Amino acid sequence: MYRTSYLLDAAALRGIETRAAASLGDAFELMRRAGQAAWREVLERWPQALRVVVVCGPGNNGGDGYVLARQALMSGRQVEVVRLPQHEPHSELATRARSDFQAAYGRVLSFANQLPEADLIVDALFGTGLSRAPDADTAALIKAINAQAAPVLSLDAPTGVDCDLGNVPGEAVRATHTLEFIARKKGLYTGASLDHVGTRTLATLDIPTNIAEEAAASAEFLEARDLARWLRPRSRDSHKGANGRVLCVGGDFGGGGAILLCAEAALRCGAGLVDVATRGMHLPALLARSPEALAHVVEDDAPLGELLEKAGVIAIGPGLGQREWGAMLCRAAMSAGKPLVLDADALNFLATSENALPADCIVTPHPGEASRLLGCSIADVQRDRYGAARELASRYRCTVVLKGAGSIVASPEHMPRVIGAGNPGMAVGGMGDVLAGTIASLRAQGLIAFDAACAGALLHAVAGDAAAESGERGLLPSDLMPSLRRFANPQGAK
Repeated sequence: MYRTSYLLDAAALRGIETRAAASLGDAFELMRRAGQAAWREVLERWPQALRVVVVCGPGNNGGDGYVLARQALMSGRQVEVVRLPQHEPHSELATRARSDFQAAYGRVLSFANQLPEADLIVDALFGTGLSRAPDADTAALIKAINAQAAPVLSLDAPTGVDCDLGNVPGEAVRATHTLEFIARKKGLYTGASLDHVGTRTLATLDIPTNIAEEAAASAEFLEARDLARWLRPRSRDSHKGANGRVLCVGGDFGGGGAILLCAEAALRCGAGLVDVATRGMHLPALLARSPEALAHVVEDDAPLGELLEKAGVIAIGPGLGQREWGAMLCRAAMSAGKPLVLDADALNFLATSENALPADCIVTPHPGEASRLLGCSIADVQRDRYGAARELASRYRCTVVLKGAGSIVASPEHMPRVIGAGNPGMAVGGMGDVLAGTIASLRAQGLIAFDAACAGALLHAVAGDAAAESGERGLLPSDLMPSLRRFANPQGAK
């Protein structure tokens, strides 16, 4: 069955629209359904909006806006359609929609520097039809939309957002809410687009399931409810040896807190045993905070041999530093033949190393680390986060969690997944250390690398959202620990 959680690119959506129009026998029927769905969204979200301004573009997105405008007009609302003088409808469908609106005595105004007063503004300028920076006239209109105090409903996509990449190359509408049509657009779930889409809902327009299934999805969107896919109740005769053993390696001088956070997260997410290999100076704080951790002193001349042999999964990088001590531990971990989770300074070591990653690794770069691994700029990574994650997975033959707004999990063998949780309060030092411990813990408990990365990134983000309920600013990584335990048991979560 087709999943509404699938994310599609513009080409796949155009294919669905073409096949659906042929199936319905009337191409205008899709536009009519879109406009009516948008009007229902208005009635549900803004029932008191009596003055509605619909900003229409020249294409079919504008046609959807004209249909909505006619519905609002017939319902007794004060409706004004605004367009740029050069935005005469250029498709037969959009022309028909405008004619229907005008036949109901609707007014179409040319934009002249500012918009009329409104209780609601509808963005029906371009939708998915614009992947470049808007021209000067369109940019001025977008600025006028954003300057209004009224809420903004974007139809299908906020104008100015690249619906394939999530990039925002110029001016873009900042929507209060985006109503997507037919299927979810991959670019609206990651990166800069998240500052523009507002909340989101999907209107499938009753497209036949068989037509939707013919389209190739580009990614899948994960939400909190998806945790139950992977985090099942344990058997009654479970024991610590059956729940995985994680070795957390890191914490050079000044980095003890990072490895402590990693280890505590691994414990809170259910690992049966957690070893910590770190500098001796960090042991008192580690044992005071997490007496359940098995602490081991590793100084410059201390090998990891026995610890590596016992480990089920190795998480390396938190607080590791970039001195020879950290490089020595990285070399030892990468040659151990065990599943690895590489974070932080382990990624910096990887970027400058000629050593290939062993099989079955997970790497968790933020955009800056990803740029070093790929040899490009951070702007290049953020311009196409899907492409950057895909290239990292291909180049290093591993599972990648590209962190940031709308984290992306990619591997050479799987469809990418986008994490539909997380918040700006999580942009603080130490959150990545918690993520590394979370993923390593789930990997040690038996999930394959890709599933452990997906479940771990989602669990981490969901816990972050729960911890931020009292405010995002000032959120600390340690605030996630109670929520990690709660959501690691989704069947019992309230």
